[in-house]
Order: sequence, then C-alpha cells, then structure tokens
Amino acid sequence: MGPFEAAYIKTFENGLLRKKIKAAHNLLSPCNLCPRRCKVDRLSGETGICKTAKRAWVSSYSPHFGEEAPLVGKHGSGTIFLTHCNLMCLFCQNFDISHEGCGQEVSNEELAAMMLALQQQGCHNINFVTPSHVVPQILAALEIAIPQGLSVPLVYNSGGYDLPSTLRLMEGVFDIYMPDFKFWDPDVAESACQAADYAEVACKALKEMHRQVGDLIIDDDGVARQGLLIRHLVLPDGMANTGKIMRYIAREISTRSYVNIMSQYRPCGRAAEIHGLNTFLSPTDYRNALQTAKKEGITRLDQPRRIFVLR
Repeated sequence: MGPFEAAYIKTFENGLLRKKIKAAHNLLSPCNLCPRRCKVDRLSGETGICKTAKRAWVSSYSPHFGEEAPLVGKHGSGTIFLTHCNLMCLFCQNFDISHEGCGQEVSNEELAAMMLALQQQGCHNINFVTPSHVVPQILAALEIAIPQGLSVPLVYNSGGYDLPSTLRLMEGVFDIYMPDFKFWDPDVAESACQAADYAEVACKALKEMHRQVGDLIIDDDGVARQGLLIRHLVLPDGMANTGKIMRYIAREISTRSYVNIMSQYRPCGRAAEIHGLNTFLSPTDYRNALQTAKKEGITRLDQPRRIFVLR
C-alpha cells in the first residue's frame, strides 16, 4: 500500500475547506444541520435538542484502546468525546455526556489543539464521537490545525442520524465514517429517541458515507486508513431487528462492509422507561445476531473482545 495522505490536506490546499466552513456555518442560523431541523439561531446563543449554541462542547479527549481493532492499532484511537447529542437515546451508555452535559465549552482553537495533542501522542486517527451537531465547529478547527501539521485520518463517529446534505459538506474532509445503525422499526426508534424516521435517515446517511469513502481500507499494519465502518448494538429480544439492518447493508451498501456487531448492551440512563430494554443482553441474543448477519451476507465482522458473564 502506498503512502497515506489525509483527504483534508488536498481540500485545504485547493481552498475548498474555506468554502465548506462558510456553508456549514450558515446552517447554524436557523439550524438545519441535522434531521431534527430545530431552526433555532445558534449563532446568537439559542439551543435546540443538542443544547449546543455557537461553540462545541467537549467532555474529554485521550487515546482510546477500546474501539475497533483497525482504529486502535498499537497506539490507540485519538477520541474527542463531544458533549450533547442530536439523537438522545434514552439508553445511552454515555448518558452523563449526551443528556446531562458533562463537559465544557471550547473554542475552535482549543479543539484544534486537542487534535494536534492526540496526534503528537501517536494516535492513529482523530475520532470525533457524536459530531453530528458540531460539524461547522470541527471544520473551522481543522483550518487551524492543518497548517500546524495535522496529518492523521479523521473519523466521523456518529449515531447515524445525519443529513446527506450535511455529510456532503464533509466530502474530502473525513477519511473514515463510523456510523451506528441502531434500529429498524419506527416504534422502537420513537420510544428510544423520539426519532421514528431513524431507519429512513440512517439508510440515506450510510449510502452517502459509502459513496464518499467506499469500503474500509486497512493497511499492512492492520490500521484503517479510509472507508466505512458500521456499528450495530444488539438489543434484547431482537428489538433492533438486526436481520433487516444487515440485509439492507448487504444489498444496498456492500457485502464487503466492515461491521461491528456489539454485545455490550446494558440498561443505562432511562432505559427502564422503555419496555424490553430494562434487561441485559443475553448470550443467545448476541449469537443469533451474529448468525443473522452472516446469513444476510455480512461476513467482514469486527472480532468481539468482550466476554459475557452468565447471570
């Protein structure tokens, strides 16, 4: 495999990044950045569902070794946990960050400094966790970080609730997209995050992401350089409808899609309010999900690193 150059380098050098920053900035007032379309004036301090105004909020940033193997490599994935969220699942395992706002407001300069610090620590990538509501701020921070030497791949780690029009602004910027595809049934999505259109939105979002970056490319050292990596959290009693999600990925995205079928569901946050989600995932549920994925043609699966404890 030849030498790697992050997509955003060329986009910066040819002046396209500046145009993308301006277009994204305009989406903040009224805000039409994500499918919620809150239409608040974030530039003047108003906030909608994501509780974020003009500046991004960050909960923490550090090398992370619990992500998928191609992201972690030997030196970790440089994760920046962005505070708040545009999806707001009631069972979120980072409930204190997404719902309770654990974190602090940061300037674009501070966000750029975080990226550079993670790169200096040897991280293989910069991994933005829940970035959907702060795309303009990330793009603006990149314009600051690139002249200072930022060069590693960028990872867009979202809940999958993204508008294709916003994603198109990031073409030539993000090297790796890592969306969730959480659930298929509108009733479950409405109960969990008041987004009955979740599956419809996620289908379009994943198609746009794949159009931009293709299937996941992993270098000779086992590290991801470019492409789409899809996450799917298995829910108890088949509530996520894993089969239909895997069928969609295989038929409409690619049978070469790299998928992480995750086993770590546990009732967090306000999960007790949702019938069926107030229990832990069983080993049988997880095994069935894996078998279903393979049956639908998805075989490029991230290797699980968690062990079930039988109760």
